[in-house]
Amino acid sequence: MTRRRGRGQVPRVNSAYLIQLAVSAVAVGLMIGLAAWATRGRGAPPLDEATARRWLADEFPGREVESLWIATDGLGALAKSGDRALILTRVGDGYAARQIDWSKALAARAQDGRVRIALADVTAPKAVLALGVWPPKELAA
Repeated sequence: MTRRRGRGQVPRVNSAYLIQLAVSAVAVGLMIGLAAWATRGRGAPPLDEATARRWLADEFPGREVESLWIATDGLGALAKSGDRALILTRVGDGYAARQIDWSKALAARAQDGRVRIALADVTAPKAVLALGVWPPKELAA
């Protein structure tokens, strides 16, 4: 005679099912960890003058850089090119390059050793550069 289960009764769980569930959970956790680690980018190296000039030449071909100021922390740069200001600012694991009117860049004021320049761009709304004193003395005259 076989025993019938009634409604609402839970079937018995054997140890093989629990082992399979545990191994699957560990495997899924390892895959998630590997995916998170693999997609993590490393930050861009700090800018120096040669690197900043190369980035600006790539992003703005045909634009001649008259003056260049590198942020003290190396996380950005500002260049004067005619009536335009060319700006490099670190975003994620690279640099975003934007250009604005030179008068807008010149009107930005330094506060706490940082210059905040509004870019009016959804993807990079402002550039915060550690330039210390702004505008530089050679431009203020």
